[in-house]
Amino acid sequence: MKKLIYVLLLLSLLVALISCGDEGEGGASDGEGGYIPPPMDTEDMFTDRDEREEYTEEGSVTVQLSGESASASSDSVRINGSRVTLTAEATYIVRGSLDSGMLIVDAPDTAKVQIVLDGVNITSDSAPIYILSADKVFISLAAGSKNFLTAPATFTQLDDNNIDAAIFSKQDLTLNGEGSLTVTSPGGHGIVSKDDLVITGGAYSITAAFHGLDANDSVRIKSASLTVIAGKDGVRAENDDDTTLGYVYIASGIFDITAGGDGISSGVNMQIDSGDFSVTSGGGSSGYTSSGESAKGIKAASDLVISDGNFHLNTADDAVHTNTSAHVTGGSFTITTGDDAFHADDTLTLSGGEVNVTKSYEGLEGLHVIVSGGNIKLVCSDDGINAAGGNDSSGTAGSFGNDNFRPGGTRPGGARPGGGFGASSSSNGTIVIFGGVLYINSSGDGIDANGTFEMSGGHLTVVGPTYGDTATLDYDISAKITGGTFIGSGASGMAQTFSDNTQGVIALSVGSRAAGTEVTLTDESGNVIVSFSPELS
Repeated sequence: MKKLIYVLLLLSLLVALISCGDEGEGGASDGEGGYIPPPMDTEDMFTDRDEREEYTEEGSVTVQLSGESASASSDSVRINGSRVTLTAEATYIVRGSLDSGMLIVDAPDTAKVQIVLDGVNITSDSAPIYILSADKVFISLAAGSKNFLTAPATFTQLDDNNIDAAIFSKQDLTLNGEGSLTVTSPGGHGIVSKDDLVITGGAYSITAAFHGLDANDSVRIKSASLTVIAGKDGVRAENDDDTTLGYVYIASGIFDITAGGDGISSGVNMQIDSGDFSVTSGGGSSGYTSSGESAKGIKAASDLVISDGNFHLNTADDAVHTNTSAHVTGGSFTITTGDDAFHADDTLTLSGGEVNVTKSYEGLEGLHVIVSGGNIKLVCSDDGINAAGGNDSSGTAGSFGNDNFRPGGTRPGGARPGGGFGASSSSNGTIVIFGGVLYINSSGDGIDANGTFEMSGGHLTVVGPTYGDTATLDYDISAKITGGTFIGSGASGMAQTFSDNTQGVIALSVGSRAAGTEVTLTDESGNVIVSFSPELS
């Protein structure tokens, strides 16, 4: 089989090399119709009270749990056997163990209630902590304390609220402190708030049959450590009634999430500013089945913005996904996935960060893909960068056993789009590269623009496809290069060169060559301009 080595694509390589002094200039900023989502307004995400974990023994109400009963220092605590109800605004310091019991908050809707857990162990036939009524409740983990909440396999219902979590709150809920909390919920969720769920400190170990953390209005986290094992989503916010709510904001923290569903999921926007993330979803990159369950690592139904953080993502479905647009400005990503590494239904923008994708179906996919910065390495069983038509067209590649999928054949969802010499399409997809360093090792197309491709800066290397009906560069309408460096190699059967360029371009066929064969470009004096050794034969 013949290989086309583009010292441009390779083609561009040369180009770029010839005009590398212009690299990074003249780049488009929005991908010709693409949308770059703005960051959230985070000024009021955490109040002073959210972060205030202090309390004093004097002036607080003490509650001592004792097996099947309890005692308290105030009549604002109503005790009925192993059910302990807090009825007024106060700080309650709770200690001891409660068997088959519940700690219930039923206070006026103007009350702000602080519960300090200081060595608490509650097992229950319903929710160990049930927040029915208050303005807002703060659960503080006392410094150095270890606390345990265990829910049942089947929840006993007290009213019409469908209690289904170890901590179940009808009101705004904040957790903070410097202690630890272990939550076990074999028949439901871990922690649920029907309003906002805020965590500003503490160490949490949550094992739940369904979602680990779940909120209707928002999940907001900073300075916390969470280990979550969940049968469904690890962290989830979703509101079916208000399309402006159901968002996730993470300022910082340590996250170790193993989820049968999505690792972190928002019903609308999501923003991650920092943190250390280890996420395994759906059993990892080889674990996905045809069940149709979403098993993504980080998923937003609307805008997704990631500015920093360390991410280790091992996912059956897309590692980073949005139903609209995503902007990654920084962070370090190590990704192994059975589907796309990064997917946006509309615009995917990478302007910084370190990305190392060791296994994927497609590397970067969106209707519009914009790369203006970052150091990006992609290993893909199909396309490296794909400007596809809108929704998640590669879908659940993992359910088709992508390890054995032969690029160029029938794909999930239909036949191979575009391709070929001079192929045309009505697709309006765009790929724009005007910065960054990219290295693509793809068994399918290196660059697949179902529409147009434009490069004006950056450094792009494609170790291209080995099958005859795939190409290092594949576009439907046009491919333009005005700057940057593009080096590529691959099978020549479906090869395309640039349709429009202002740089010099070299394309040549060298026949079959073994992997690792060095290709060197020199000037007329024999000086090496570039040397390239493709990994694929």
